Amino acid sequence: QVQLVESGGGLVQAGGSLRLSCAASGRTFSGYGMGWFLQAPGKEREFVAGINWSGGTTYYANSVKGRFSISRDNAKNTVYLQMNSLKPEDTAVYYCAATHWNGGLGSRTVDEWQYWGQGTQVTVSS
Repeated sequence: QVQLVESGGGLVQAGGSLRLSCAASGRTFSGYGMGWFLQAPGKEREFVAGINWSGGTTYYANSVKGRFSISRDNAKNTVYLQMNSLKPEDTAVYYCAATHWNGGLGSRTVDEWQYWGQGTQVTVSS
């Protein structure tokens, strides 16, 4: 079992930045692919970014490429999502997720991610 706790969400103006953190506890953190998803009201949860076990490979949704950056610190059992140039359409609840898969994280379905955090709200005002 892996427990995930997100932090860092909040209210920001368009063009601003936020950094989300996800602290993991439980089994060996470095043995999990990690990812971030968002879910806007009335919509399905969708992939934002993913990072493999070592942190050497990252994946991004087209909508966030060049604006968001995912990273991980295996010594601190933490994964981060740096969000720059935020837009109102980025407003959503952001979830941290962990998977046993190490590759192809950008194309894994939601069901292929075994562990989820409780989510953190990000609101971008225009």
